[in-house]
Amino acid sequence: MNIFLHELKAIRKSTLLWTCSLVAIASLFLAMFPGLSSDAEDFKQVLAGYPVALRDALGMSLETITTLMGFYTFAFTYILVASSIQAMNLGTSILSKEIREKTADFLLTKPVSRTQILTAKLLAAITSLLITQVVYLLIVSIIAVSIQDATFELGTFLLISLTAFLVQLIFLSIGYLFSVLLPRIRSVLAISVGTVIGFFMITLFGSAVGDKAIRLITPFKLYDTSYIRVHSSYEGFYILVEVIFVAIILLTSYVIYLKKDIHAV
Repeated sequence: MNIFLHELKAIRKSTLLWTCSLVAIASLFLAMFPGLSSDAEDFKQVLAGYPVALRDALGMSLETITTLMGFYTFAFTYILVASSIQAMNLGTSILSKEIREKTADFLLTKPVSRTQILTAKLLAAITSLLITQVVYLLIVSIIAVSIQDATFELGTFLLISLTAFLVQLIFLSIGYLFSVLLPRIRSVLAISVGTVIGFFMITLFGSAVGDKAIRLITPFKLYDTSYIRVHSSYEGFYILVEVIFVAIILLTSYVIYLKKDIHAV
């Protein structure tokens, strides 16, 4: 039994749904840009009336919001939240569903080790996210190029967009840990949305008060899109932080699952 292909097939509808949803969200935002840029000064005046803390929390910069790169950086905040829910939902469900569907005992009687099961499911989840991101990048990049302005840089645009996958890996690992820690997960979506929104609220609070330490607390601030827009690169330290964090979380998940008594009912 090829667990990897089986899992990939099982989540294909979810992958398609999330891919279409993310592309739709990005397309909607990008479709708004031409009209916004034509009334740039009026839009800036409206934003100027917002409290600075609120603008910072929502990623709005008066200097760049009317440029395509600046507007996309703002819009990407919400795309990132949606993609994080996808990853969290995938990580939480891909193991716990065996308990909910009462197939755990059956799966474990197959001539495969628990490590192989965990790895196959993890790779299937990562592949699903990769498919989503590849399709998203292809379609959204085409749209962005078609409406580009003088500030647009495709390389930087792609770097900003790719942070979604990096953040997804964090939430995937967190969801994976939840799936082995919690005995029975009745509502995967509730846990996924609750966790992601919780981190997002922490992000908004940290941005509003100007606490730089928030970058090490919430995945949404780990990669500074404003920095990427200006420097066209990632900050190496925070990539290292993610690698260490994800490695620890996944290793913990493996250790717990390998020692855990699995019951189908």
